[in-house]
Amino acid sequence: MAKSNQQSATAARQRRIQKDVDRNDRASGKATAKPMQAGARRYPVPPFPRQHYPKPGDERILDPAPMYDAPYYKGSGKLESRAALITGGDSGIGRAVAVLFAREGADVAIVHLAEKGDAAITRQAVENEGRRCLVMAGDVSKRAFCEKAVAKTMEAFGKLDVLVNNAAFQVHSEKFEDLTEEHFDATLKTNLYGYFHMAKAAVPHMLPGSAIVNTGSVTGIEGSKALVDYSMTKGGIHAFTRSLAGNLIGKGIRVNAVAPGPVWTPLNPTDKEAEDVSQFGAKTPMKRPAQPEEIAPAYVFLASPQCSSYITGEILPIIGGY
Repeated sequence: MAKSNQQSATAARQRRIQKDVDRNDRASGKATAKPMQAGARRYPVPPFPRQHYPKPGDERILDPAPMYDAPYYKGSGKLESRAALITGGDSGIGRAVAVLFAREGADVAIVHLAEKGDAAITRQAVENEGRRCLVMAGDVSKRAFCEKAVAKTMEAFGKLDVLVNNAAFQVHSEKFEDLTEEHFDATLKTNLYGYFHMAKAAVPHMLPGSAIVNTGSVTGIEGSKALVDYSMTKGGIHAFTRSLAGNLIGKGIRVNAVAPGPVWTPLNPTDKEAEDVSQFGAKTPMKRPAQPEEIAPAYVFLASPQCSSYITGEILPIIGGY
């Protein structure tokens, strides 16, 4: 009889727990989770205005404007007297990285494709930090241009301590059969050949303590059904990062990558349809995309020998809480 009473009591306790959980679940279901704001200032959240722009993308017309200037970030000399070359440095993540590198004491060379207006804004932002900025227009998929960009950086600054491979091409294809060879080739040439050519040109000039920071992507970790080619290149960049890191250890050059999730830059409004752009980043646990200034400190961390001297061959995901 005592055993039966004990079993009944246990069953009753389990039902009470179940009832409490059911009640909490119902209450949670009624509340709408809000986008997470954990930064020094508040960031825009979806829905955004519907918009779709032609390639390669102009940051000045995005609505809302990407936030890149990180006014609450205080520099502390982490890149003092260093020289950096950033591809895709005119806008988006590249611009935010250029600003923080300058704030940390580096002179900065940026490479862009055709966005002269955006590049001028980045140049001014770097110069406002008291550092020099070299601006070069060209196609990173071409070996000759990459060699020329490195040569001009060396001529301007006398050295090259940090290479940030960041330029990218991304256009979705909902149906795999619609992914043409021309489209596939353009993605690989920019995203893989561009990184390869820049690294090949830069490494002979880099001394021990230098760093290469590549821009990967969450798509290179998880894949993306509408970005088969882009995801493949980003996964390739992750493998390139790890392999090159091992290859360059003897030279004292560290190689790492940042793998962002959705970031509010010209890359996506020039890719996605207007309706998709309006909900960009809404599916992350934080329910919003990152702003470029939220990603840029990771590049400072990986570029600075004061912060990451024992880190090489790593992929740092910044993906909004997955």
